[in-house]
Amino acid sequence: MIGGLFCYNHKGEVLISRVFRDDIGRNAVDAFRVNIIHARQQVRSPVTNIARTSFFHIKRSNLWLAAVTKQNVNATMVFEFLLKVVEVMQNYFGKISEENVKNNFVLIYELLDEIVDFGYPQNTDTGVLKTFITQQGVKSVTKEEQAAITSQVTGQIGWRREGIKYRRNELFLDVMEYVNLLMSPQGQVLSAHVAGKILMKSYLSGMPECKFGINDKIAMDSKGKPAEESKTKSAIAIDDCQFHQCVKLSKFESEHAISFIPPDGENELMRYRTTKDISLPFRVIPLVREVGRAKLEVKVVVKSNFKPSLLAQKIEIRIPTPLNTSGVQLICMKGKAKYKASENAIVWKIKRMGGMKESQISAEIELLATDTKKKWTRPPISMNFEVPFAPSGFKVRYLKVFEPKLNYSDHDVIKWVRYIGRSGLYETRC
Repeated sequence: MIGGLFCYNHKGEVLISRVFRDDIGRNAVDAFRVNIIHARQQVRSPVTNIARTSFFHIKRSNLWLAAVTKQNVNATMVFEFLLKVVEVMQNYFGKISEENVKNNFVLIYELLDEIVDFGYPQNTDTGVLKTFITQQGVKSVTKEEQAAITSQVTGQIGWRREGIKYRRNELFLDVMEYVNLLMSPQGQVLSAHVAGKILMKSYLSGMPECKFGINDKIAMDSKGKPAEESKTKSAIAIDDCQFHQCVKLSKFESEHAISFIPPDGENELMRYRTTKDISLPFRVIPLVREVGRAKLEVKVVVKSNFKPSLLAQKIEIRIPTPLNTSGVQLICMKGKAKYKASENAIVWKIKRMGGMKESQISAEIELLATDTKKKWTRPPISMNFEVPFAPSGFKVRYLKVFEPKLNYSDHDVIKWVRYIGRSGLYETRC
């Protein structure tokens, strides 16, 4: 695909040169320098064709990175490759600069040999590459960075610096869950799972240790043995989970408590997935009746299946219509409904809806006569919403903060836990 890869400084001097195919010669290096870098007029296009050779380039700080080919290649794929090369180099030695490139010649050539084979990109994942190429890049750092690094090296915590101070100590946890559902027209659940994540906002002084417990019963075991049945009814089975590097995994396995020294500011603490005992916030009941070949009658009932004290927001139901729809008449009990011809769908929006309520919409769809005998496939009805609870049943049992060095206790910290349930791919066949 790619014939060669070249890296130039602002003067047009070649810093990195790697030719993957025989059809690219030394003259290609000079052609790019003369026609792009030293051009009299500014070259705005990132793709340039010179003597039947295509040059794809990106610029980072004062460096030019150019991919050269004589074949008719996918341009977006080449640019995606160039951006990945930049990303890999940044992960190995930080900022892309002339000094850093010169200090890491050997490393860059090793990386290119792993990333590209005969012009075809092979593997650009940094995590995988670091298993093959373990050497660290040489970084050029400023005096301020050197001072910060010196203080960091002495401790074991690389994600948080010492000396952080706040007037008010605050810790916020957002439990965000996305419900994915596929339901049959008869109300049978065909597939359902919840993808959740815990977002943390930490504004705490010093080097505090935080700890919170969850009502989990992990459905996986490091030794490969099946998990025991939960003794409490409120416990949920988490199928798989992953944590931020600050979490102490040993305490999680023994105590089912998540213990960590939090990074400052906003971070994602945990991701998890569960497939059992999901509380589905809404049930969509569709009824589609064909009245001859020129008319469809559609009725959709939406039922909320949560506590009456709770309120769902941002509800949107999309009811697909046939391609040969000529007109739609709508009657809805609540909210606003509109037929969007460009999207071939009726969009029904409800601002708010309480728990254990139901609402319905009726539509008469007029169809144009067509020559095709192919039946309408009836795509599923999709739904978007937001509810103030975790559909998986996930709960934070307690949240504590310990800071032995500074004079503030767990009671002095302002703590908030919020639960948000949102729709992922929430569909009902009709």
